[in-house]
Amino acid sequence: MGKDSTVTVGAAAAGKAIGAKGIAVIGSTGSIGRQAVEVVKDNMDRFRIVALAANRDWETLAVQVKEFRPEVVAVGDPDAAKRLAAVLPKGTDLQVGSAGLCAAAGTGDVVLNCVVGFAGLEVTIAALKAGKRLALANKESLVAGGEVVGRIMGSTACEIVPVDSEHCAIHQCLRSSTGGSEVARLIITSSGGPFREFTSERLAGITVDQALHHPNWVMGPKITVDSSTLMNKGLEVIEAHMLFGTPYPRIEVVIHPQSIVHSMVEFTDGATLAQLSSPDMMLPIGYALGYPSRLGVAYGGIDWAALKKLEFDQPDRQVFKCLAIAEEAGRRGGAYPAWMNAANEIAVEAFLAGRIGWLDIARIVEDTVAACDGADLGSVEDVVDADRKGRFVARKLLEEMA
Repeated sequence: MGKDSTVTVGAAAAGKAIGAKGIAVIGSTGSIGRQAVEVVKDNMDRFRIVALAANRDWETLAVQVKEFRPEVVAVGDPDAAKRLAAVLPKGTDLQVGSAGLCAAAGTGDVVLNCVVGFAGLEVTIAALKAGKRLALANKESLVAGGEVVGRIMGSTACEIVPVDSEHCAIHQCLRSSTGGSEVARLIITSSGGPFREFTSERLAGITVDQALHHPNWVMGPKITVDSSTLMNKGLEVIEAHMLFGTPYPRIEVVIHPQSIVHSMVEFTDGATLAQLSSPDMMLPIGYALGYPSRLGVAYGGIDWAALKKLEFDQPDRQVFKCLAIAEEAGRRGGAYPAWMNAANEIAVEAFLAGRIGWLDIARIVEDTVAACDGADLGSVEDVVDADRKGRFVARKLLEEMA
């Protein structure tokens, strides 16, 4: 790609700026995907959407397609694809099923993977095998399949720029460093979620509505529940290890209720760099899409006169057991993270459906991990098999609790 041009060709060709980066948004109807679309709209001189993909929400996808006219549209669910096909503009390449999502991930200059859960792994692999820059908002890809993903990255001309606010912050801080040998610690911040001051007794009666009310961020239901259990921080520890190669003993989690410091890097000379901004996911999305240059739109700017304090504390792993379970699974490696992630997805789904209580999420994950066979994961098929086994055990535990 040549230097981005600021010359547009009229409103009718929205997003068709000469020299603009082609963006493929896989998961465009979810929370991150919709915000990514807004980032593109704010930066039409920089980006154009070449592919949009979703699983079932064909109605939202249809609105996006009408506005951006991408060359490729993909829908995971065949029935939803049939409905969308009836309203697509002529000449649009409609792809269907998981293979269709992967086909869309092979287009454009930058692929944003914001698929929720383990289903995002195949999108990650497709984008990397195609040699794309991957803007990664799907942490489960690296949690469950990080070792396999790492081998693929070593064999193709691809790169990952993280979209999670914490890893995006670390990525930005590391730009000042000459190499990993200078890094003493990665410090991942957590708001603590809506229950950070709750005792175990108070957590016993948590409702779905309470768990979905995050104090700082607006996110999808799965990640919002993960934030309430601190499972998201455990997943992020594993993801940080996979992304940056930092050993687990040098990755720490701290509670930071204001969500202004998004993570920090401490270097061997004692200097600590942090990335600060108001909680707005459009900043890390824009950073990943525009990398290595920054955008001209100030997402998450801070009113420093109004910012009164920045607090930090240690997480309580005895109360928020999911964090400790995930960290231990990461340290064990092999199939353990995949089993852990699979169990968490099953447990969170059951909690959102009202089948189990909030505290049961950790119980199901812990008991599933205890049953893990510890197998090595040498291939994508091994990762898929580990995920399948973890889900089977978690579902059996759910049946026993019924």
